[in-house]
Amino acid sequence: MQNGTGIALIDEMLETSRIIENFNPSSAAPVAESVRKTHKLFLTGEGSSRIFPAKNAICEAIKSGVPITVHTDGCFQASEYDLSKWTVLASSNSGRTKETVTLMRKLRAGGHQNVFGITANAGSPVNELSSADIVLKCGAEKAVAATKSVVEQALIEHAAVAEFTGMDKFAAGLSAAGRLSAEIMSAGINPDIVEALASAQTLFFAGRNDGVAEELALKTNEITRKRSGYFEGTYALHGVEEVLDASDTVVFIEPFASEFDAIHRIFEEEVGAKVIAVSSSGTPFPTVTIPSLPGFDAYLRLMAGWNMLAAAGMAEGIDLDHPKRARKIGNEI
Repeated sequence: MQNGTGIALIDEMLETSRIIENFNPSSAAPVAESVRKTHKLFLTGEGSSRIFPAKNAICEAIKSGVPITVHTDGCFQASEYDLSKWTVLASSNSGRTKETVTLMRKLRAGGHQNVFGITANAGSPVNELSSADIVLKCGAEKAVAATKSVVEQALIEHAAVAEFTGMDKFAAGLSAAGRLSAEIMSAGINPDIVEALASAQTLFFAGRNDGVAEELALKTNEITRKRSGYFEGTYALHGVEEVLDASDTVVFIEPFASEFDAIHRIFEEEVGAKVIAVSSSGTPFPTVTIPSLPGFDAYLRLMAGWNMLAAAGMAEGIDLDHPKRARKIGNEI
């Protein structure tokens, strides 16, 4: 991906490295202070504001064995839960997302004192309902497909967990994560991989439940205008071949080496679909190879996926900034 294209989406993608490098972990301090009392953190929001930020934070918490409970679900489903003993952190780029505002209003009306909001717009309904609102520093996004805000939202939620997993290690890794992100976003993509993405009838993403593959499936719709699907973990190896064909492409995010043979047999030999991998180590498939940085690997995988999708969209001649029907605020209050 090259800078100076004049395309807002790409310019904003390229800004993410600076956002990571300059991130201030103290942004999450009010949330962490609340969690020290409740020992429970519920992360919510809709679409891109929840998928990667919340699921990445949960994975980092579980990997580190922290003595707190971290969970996520969408806002309407969350409204059916008893969250009275949880610290609730709701993320909405616009601050006007219907589901998020509705949940926060219900919690506040019930006397909940530990409800926090992340937004990019001061003075929004989410800000007004928040016990201590957090305003993103990344600035306004022009492109519909949110990118830089997703990363800053993820960093804030990650930082809230890092207060219990080791803030020094998290803070120390930001500089390297920013530098590596810039390298990944600026790297060229093998033309054969771009062709496999651009020519696919449907793009499927398979990977861990850390938000990366799932978020890329969403971004596929917004950036390339293609149908997409998300296979969690090894779900792709359990019967999906019945509905795939040679017109499809499956992208495996850091695939499990023990399943290389099964992936090849099912998707390449039996289905005839194209298989691509994003990985920090070698695979037998066409691979976008990226570096590894423990604690920030998910961010680097996401950047590689963005780079791939942007390259595919440009190869198709798509106006990346202006989808025909998708809106910046998916469901506005």
